[in-house]
Amino acid sequence: MAKARNMKTSTFTTNPPSPFFHLLPVTPLTTLLFSPKTNRLRHPKLCSKHPLTLSIFYLSLLFSFTFLGISILTLIPFFHNSIPCSTPSPTSSFSSSFLASLSSTVSFNNEDDQPRLSTSAMVPFPAHGAVGNVSEAEREFWQQPNGEGYEPCLDFSLRYRKLSARISKEKRRFLVVVASGGLNQQRNQIVDAVVLARILEAALVVPTLQVNLIWGDESEFSDIFDVAHFKKTLQADVRVVSSLPSTHLMSRQTIENKIPHEVTPQWIHTRFFNQLKREGLLVLKGLDSKLSKNLPPDLQKLRCKVAFHALRFASPVQELGNLLAKRMWIEGPYIALHLRLEKDVWVRTGCLTGLGPEYDDIITKIRESQPEYLTGRVNMSYIQRRLAGLCPLNALEIARFLKALGAPSGARIYSAGGEAFGDSRALQPLVAEFPNLVTKEMLARDGELSPYMNKSSALAAIDYIVSLSSDVFVPSHGGNMGRAMQGHRAYVGHRKFIKPNKRAMLPHFEDASIGDAEFGSIMRELHRKSQGQPEPRGYRRNRDVIAYPVPECMCKHNLKRGGLLVLKGLDSKPSKNLPPDLQKLRCKHLAKRKWIEGPYIALHLWLEKDVWVRTRCLTGLGPEYDDIITKIQESQPEYLTG
Repeated sequence: MAKARNMKTSTFTTNPPSPFFHLLPVTPLTTLLFSPKTNRLRHPKLCSKHPLTLSIFYLSLLFSFTFLGISILTLIPFFHNSIPCSTPSPTSSFSSSFLASLSSTVSFNNEDDQPRLSTSAMVPFPAHGAVGNVSEAEREFWQQPNGEGYEPCLDFSLRYRKLSARISKEKRRFLVVVASGGLNQQRNQIVDAVVLARILEAALVVPTLQVNLIWGDESEFSDIFDVAHFKKTLQADVRVVSSLPSTHLMSRQTIENKIPHEVTPQWIHTRFFNQLKREGLLVLKGLDSKLSKNLPPDLQKLRCKVAFHALRFASPVQELGNLLAKRMWIEGPYIALHLRLEKDVWVRTGCLTGLGPEYDDIITKIRESQPEYLTGRVNMSYIQRRLAGLCPLNALEIARFLKALGAPSGARIYSAGGEAFGDSRALQPLVAEFPNLVTKEMLARDGELSPYMNKSSALAAIDYIVSLSSDVFVPSHGGNMGRAMQGHRAYVGHRKFIKPNKRAMLPHFEDASIGDAEFGSIMRELHRKSQGQPEPRGYRRNRDVIAYPVPECMCKHNLKRGGLLVLKGLDSKPSKNLPPDLQKLRCKHLAKRKWIEGPYIALHLWLEKDVWVRTRCLTGLGPEYDDIITKIQESQPEYLTG
């Protein structure tokens, strides 16, 4: 029985017979193969006494082998799919192969049902680039940044993987996390919830989304995210359950909501592990930005795995988002703007709307009646806040900025974000310069957005999906959406992301002596290095790995994409000593590392010295080398197989 259990994980199982054997006719051959107790070879007299039986036996034998050959040929695809070292077939170009390697469709292994990271990330439609006869400034505007060979790499350490075997099966300790805020704020807290569960070696209950008091959104996790995909993707890291088991429903529920900022894994473990071990349940609230941005490499990779792979949107939301993105993408390149012009943004930042005293008075009154919402520096005037880059760019400033960077007036723009305070008046300066501006409400057809009315998180998810596929993304102000988009666009190939340097550029907005040409030159120069190029997080350690995935979650690949990969004939003896599961893992890892580079050819080159000796062939390298081979052949003729 022990042997049978061990064979369970191997690719080919000897315990039951091969699947095509049931197709064989009942003949003496099948009796010989599968009935050892009645083996006809034990009765030699049978053949000698009955010649007719002998003829029938040989005819049956011939027929059986013929049928066996046909069955094997028919079932070759079955065995091909079972080969441990089989390599996926890449697509025809690097662009499509790289995106395919991060396809939003999850592919699961038939044996262990493990999701493949290379096929689970949400990816955008391919970038267009400049189209038609355009100016140099326009061509430069649509041009994508150089990714410098950086591609996703989430290779966890051996120690992490060893611990996973135990942590991913945890059934005694449970962590419950309540996530608050808007969609992208909730995403950040969910990412940290998974990391905390890993640190505490606890099972994670699918996070609870707190009712949003500002927007009145009562959406649950399953309304926004794909729960099954979330569980599958993380099953090797933490155990995720939909609800608490009955044994823990009556547990003492300690709710912790006073966690200091920038706490370390050591602090978390020291503070909560024994309590969780004793009580079996821990409830955490108010996690936003509480966990340190500087974690050990494996936990940083886990953050990326959750953000870019596990947190896929629920199918109805994803499908509608893809549909709207396709309507934008199919007509050519487009810009996605995240305009922060909502009423609550003006209240929180302490800035003026630019719409005149009538609107500014409304914001001022709200701010005075609710001072707790003000997040800007209270000791600064509006002018000081604006010049310090603490205020969102309004529609007029965004229009001037895009025009200076070379965006053509006919550029199609998708406006992401909530309803602008001031409605059409707030957007009028932007629409005047760029009339092809649309929102999700304008793109959607009758009834498509109806299920998501008063569902701010779902609407924000749709904005996220459409923005991800844009050729250029520009946020008018910092925030969770901008940081999430910056990191995600980097992770899927460094798509263009222009972050306005407000502190450096706003003084030039105030200078009336600068002409349009000079203004454009200044803006382009200021933002030449802010196009979404790879920017290592290590330069500023307070940066979030979700916004700056290089280098913890992205590595440089030296092989040229689409080039020739030469695999020399290697001695396979060492790998034969590996257990079947490790052999399979090694083969998958080697194949995947090469496939993600793009199309490649695998050659098994037999150019070793012993091959030339055994085959008695010339090397093609000239007499000098051929003489060496000849001397070896003459001194060791027993090796000659030719």
